[in-house]
Amino acid sequence: MSKRDYYDVLGVAKGASAEEIKKAYRKMAIKYHPDKNPGDKQAEDNFKEAAEAYEILSNPEKKQRYDHYGHAGVGGAAGGGYGGGGMNMDDIFSQFGDIFGGGGSPFESFFGGGGQQSRGGRRVAKGTNLRIKVKLTLEEIANGTEKKIKVNKQITCKTCDGSGAKDRSSVSTCKTCGGSGAVRRVTNTILGQMQTTSTCPTCNGSGQQITAKCNSCHGEGVVRGEETITINIPAGVSDGMQLSMSGKGNAAPNGGIPGDLIILIEEIPHETLKREGNNVVYDLHVSIIDAALGYSVEVPTIDGKAKIKIEPGTQSGKLLRLKGKGIPEVNSYHRGDEIIHVNIWTPKALSSEERSILEKLRESPNFKPQPGKNDKSFFEKMKEYFE
Repeated sequence: MSKRDYYDVLGVAKGASAEEIKKAYRKMAIKYHPDKNPGDKQAEDNFKEAAEAYEILSNPEKKQRYDHYGHAGVGGAAGGGYGGGGMNMDDIFSQFGDIFGGGGSPFESFFGGGGQQSRGGRRVAKGTNLRIKVKLTLEEIANGTEKKIKVNKQITCKTCDGSGAKDRSSVSTCKTCGGSGAVRRVTNTILGQMQTTSTCPTCNGSGQQITAKCNSCHGEGVVRGEETITINIPAGVSDGMQLSMSGKGNAAPNGGIPGDLIILIEEIPHETLKREGNNVVYDLHVSIIDAALGYSVEVPTIDGKAKIKIEPGTQSGKLLRLKGKGIPEVNSYHRGDEIIHVNIWTPKALSSEERSILEKLRESPNFKPQPGKNDKSFFEKMKEYFE
């Protein structure tokens, strides 16, 4: 099932300001919040959909990629849940600090729920995100590739399995919250009695207390280490594009939720081909004689070599096309073309015999320039071509 347009989800125009986007999301979050709609699966789906839309449109870089590439620009790569679609309830509730100015769900004060509840109803910490840069050749971009990257990051402590405790006997249920990770209290308001929920100050939401810390991680549950991560990069990505792998960032303290791995794409310039969007351009240099008489020549492509025919009388600046020899669109069967820009090469040094031959040809009407037939610049021709 295809995703809805993020602007339609929030009910704003494509040119909406950051404040308008925030206001629209706040309205949707209040309307569809799970605490206000208990047991309503559709409301929960709408709540998550709105959060995903805001997560993309509130970030200038992600918004720019979405406006240019659509959903393909912010997700869809195989191998790890790329893009905004990988959001869970912890990610969503973490947004409320920006939207409502308090670092938690606005419904904690009114409906007694919310917060980062993803493990047994307890709040857990989330690890920080990591950002790495991956360099790709034009061939790898055109065909897609798999990269194995060694990443130095915070990993779960193997000694205590992330608990932070010396042994099992060192872990006990938090006496303050009874293991729930949250404390509740009832207050009187003008609307009557309201139940409020907040993170337990004793265990910080874990629901457990540690009496003896692990000697390896000193109670943190994480240590510095190295992990080899396999990244599946789809065909058609571009320089500057960012992909996201959910849960592949830094491990979180005390067995919390890992952060995400942000992958920044860097394109390595090709020796002979230049990328123009999904098309590639090749400058072909042809001698005056070959241009006049015509001939066949091999040109480089992303997939190897291709033979093309130069017609007799070909003029400098002529554009030839190899259909489907360019870069594919992300998550699409459509592929760009290779554009061959013909350049007439003029020799700088001539023998006396060659000069004599050319002097005779100079007087021929066929070797006289014909103004007006080839006076457009390369950029003008490229513009006409793509239009």
